[in-house]
Amino acid sequence: MLFNSIDFAIFVPIVFILYWFVFKSLKSQNVLLIIASYVFYAWWDWRFLGLIIVSTLIDYSIGLAIEKQTNLKSKKAYLTLSILLNLSILGFFKYYNFFIENFNAAFQLFGRDLDLNYLNIILPVGISFYTFQTMSYSIDIYRNKIKPTTNLVAFASFICFFPQLVAGPIERASSFLPQVEKRRVFNYIKATDGLKQILWGLFKKMVIADNCAVFVNDIFENHANYSGSTLLFGAFLFTIQIYCDFSGYSDIAIGVSRLFGFNLKKNFAFPYFSRNIAEFWRRWHISLTTWFKDYFYIPIGGSRGSKWMQLRNTFAIFLVIGLWHGAHWKFVVYGFINALHFVPYIIKGKNTKYTSVIANNRWFPDSKELFGMFHTFLFLVFARIFFRADSLTSAVTFLSGIFSFSVFSLPNLSNASDALILLILIAFFFIIEWIGRAKEHALEHIFSSYKKQYRIAFYYVLVFLIFYFNGEEQQFIYFQF
Repeated sequence: MLFNSIDFAIFVPIVFILYWFVFKSLKSQNVLLIIASYVFYAWWDWRFLGLIIVSTLIDYSIGLAIEKQTNLKSKKAYLTLSILLNLSILGFFKYYNFFIENFNAAFQLFGRDLDLNYLNIILPVGISFYTFQTMSYSIDIYRNKIKPTTNLVAFASFICFFPQLVAGPIERASSFLPQVEKRRVFNYIKATDGLKQILWGLFKKMVIADNCAVFVNDIFENHANYSGSTLLFGAFLFTIQIYCDFSGYSDIAIGVSRLFGFNLKKNFAFPYFSRNIAEFWRRWHISLTTWFKDYFYIPIGGSRGSKWMQLRNTFAIFLVIGLWHGAHWKFVVYGFINALHFVPYIIKGKNTKYTSVIANNRWFPDSKELFGMFHTFLFLVFARIFFRADSLTSAVTFLSGIFSFSVFSLPNLSNASDALILLILIAFFFIIEWIGRAKEHALEHIFSSYKKQYRIAFYYVLVFLIFYFNGEEQQFIYFQF
């Protein structure tokens, strides 16, 4: 069930009414959330519900077992079991054919043809997200950061909560379980703020991302037939598309959660207003980057030690993040390129330089900030070619097409008028994001100093744009991860 579908537009109000007006006790509300979440997931493919249930039972049981152990060795054994079981499930569905392909290729280099068979495996939607969520629960219990819950209903609600089930944000038990285990009271202000965030998420997805997709799909699939300027335009649009698609999903997930009395982790902090690549990764997909930081980067050494150790750890985390995105070498290269861009900042000790909002309490950035934003964004445009291309070969061909004399020509688009309208909409989108860059989301306090009727008129404009410019229903990009 897609957030940008009629099904979801009917589903949420039904669950909302049942949640607040029929199932009023805490336990019944949590049971309803589980049922609603399983229905939401089964809408895609009911056969994979078993995986979520298995992951839930594994870490619920292991969490209790870790707590009962009196010695560190036994605790570590149960934690290892949790990690192995979860990663085995994830590895089979997501990486089995990738490993078989490379295993066969490695033996062929030595003149041996193993010819191991591939399997026709369907990747379950959201498996990377809820697997990481369940693993972090067991790890935090082992580290004595949280106590395991004995409430299976509450734990299942935490794992399968439908707004963030298939594409995050990846929640931690320390922040989400307490919300599940205590009674929720409807908060009108929180709910209306959630609706505003949903509205902005739908605008980003349906007006910006889905219309970018029309050009992006055509240009990347037929890149051999286009000029360098057209290829560059396609790479630019994909950089816009992937942000609006994924952050749009997060906005809708967070907004819907607020309707039910929950606060989810902020997942994007206006990353395209970053002054260098280090700041960008602190603002992009925050729940994933902080997960890898806490459970992978810091345990292998983090920023401690020599510059060489810091560089080694940085490359390690980005290669893993790249591989997390998919079973393909292009994602590994994408991670490597990002890590490579970190090198000068780590050497100079400037990788943590920018932590505040850009142009804080100012309307416009200064020249240094503007150059930093431009440089970072331009890097992302080129790096994401590896993310979007079908293969490494296609990515290299795409890049070589850009670096040709035809890059100085005008893009050869069959529907130039639609492209111009899209650029105007993108400019409008960036203006609104810039105005709200210091807030939790772009519309949190938009035009708060103006009269109420002006704000309402602005929301109606967004609704009109969503209905007028929405095209063919597109699946969210991160569903494939």
